[in-house]
Amino acid sequence: MNQPSDSLLPVASCLLPCAAHQIIAWDNLDPDWQAKIKSISNHNPPYFISPDDQVILSEVIEYANKHQYSILTCGQGSKLNWGGKLSKPVELVVSTQKLNRIVEHALEDLTVTVEAGVKLVDLQQILQQAKQFLPLDPSYPETATIGGIIATADSGSWRQRYGGVRDLLLGISFVRADGKIASAGGRVVKNVAGYDLMKLFTGSYGTLGIISQATFRVYPIPEASLTIILTGELNHLNQARQIIINSGLTPTAIDFISATVVKALDISSHPGLILRWQTIPESINQQVQQIETIAKELNLSSLTYQDEPEKNLWQRLTKIKESPNLITCKIGLMPNKVGEFLQEYAQLTNNQSLAIIHARSGLGTIAFSQWQPEIRRICENKQGFLTILTAPNTLKENTDIWGYTGNGLTIMEKLKTQFDPNYILNPGRFLGNI
Repeated sequence: MNQPSDSLLPVASCLLPCAAHQIIAWDNLDPDWQAKIKSISNHNPPYFISPDDQVILSEVIEYANKHQYSILTCGQGSKLNWGGKLSKPVELVVSTQKLNRIVEHALEDLTVTVEAGVKLVDLQQILQQAKQFLPLDPSYPETATIGGIIATADSGSWRQRYGGVRDLLLGISFVRADGKIASAGGRVVKNVAGYDLMKLFTGSYGTLGIISQATFRVYPIPEASLTIILTGELNHLNQARQIIINSGLTPTAIDFISATVVKALDISSHPGLILRWQTIPESINQQVQQIETIAKELNLSSLTYQDEPEKNLWQRLTKIKESPNLITCKIGLMPNKVGEFLQEYAQLTNNQSLAIIHARSGLGTIAFSQWQPEIRRICENKQGFLTILTAPNTLKENTDIWGYTGNGLTIMEKLKTQFDPNYILNPGRFLGNI
């Protein structure tokens, strides 16, 4: 185990008198946190700190930048093993988990401003009291923080109706690499001209700055909810998807699910199409009748879920794609190629792999037990991509986890230099070793 060097003792003794009680040496850090950090680092960072105030956070970052200490930033660490491994040792881990206050909930304006360390599950409970909700359903919903959800652009099946993270995000405040606090969008105090910062920070894995606050658009909780799963031959499911997408039907979610997922739900051995409606009961009943007609014409089976069974269904889906023993990847495909991909993917993996793919955008999550480069080639042949999220360290160290083939890397490097000229924030976590 690495021991803190004498040159780093000022971090604990002189960094911030007002934050000294918040600094934890590695040897005293909770074992769960140590395990999370080790998943992306080959070296043990000497110190861990969780500032409980945005000003203290800014002073910590200012001090670290002045002394060119590299920093690993995170929230609760639920997705710390996503993205690249750190490219060099860091001197300090900075968690925003104690920045966990609701700053403002404007009920009539349907907006909420929260600190980055607020857990989504806690925010939803607060919003529920006002009969509102934030339509994000990311991985690890019980522990995921708002800052982490933005940093990884992790949205989920509600994308069909409400869009992704960047579509719901109205404004952010963040601590720059030099320690200064900046804002953009809603609740602006000081803007950084020239960049759409909400889009820029979404999916940046904490490499451009540390998100401290975020403002979101929220929605009224729908009066009723119902989910249907159609199962059958893949080509028939693809036809159903095309009919639904081109119709006036308004599901809040429509995802392809692989046969392995359907089987794990104890439904069938065929692949499926899962659809969800959340609106007034009359509209749901009318649309369900149309779906049942489509299913009958295409020889598809259907199962309907409401109330507690529906809630349990979506919770089970979340748990299935979070299996700790599988390699998980984010993929993107041309939407009209999803059916073809699922067929080739199932053949390549002998039907022993998971897939949940948004039917309109072509974005989704797949999981399997053994890495096969051919899976990425299948995605690329369908004008798509595959990014490895979770995998054994040996795979991440010897494989290009991003698989990026575009021409935007030079621009990304310039942005990194603009926002973090000393490259102290999450070094190596983003593609191109940024």
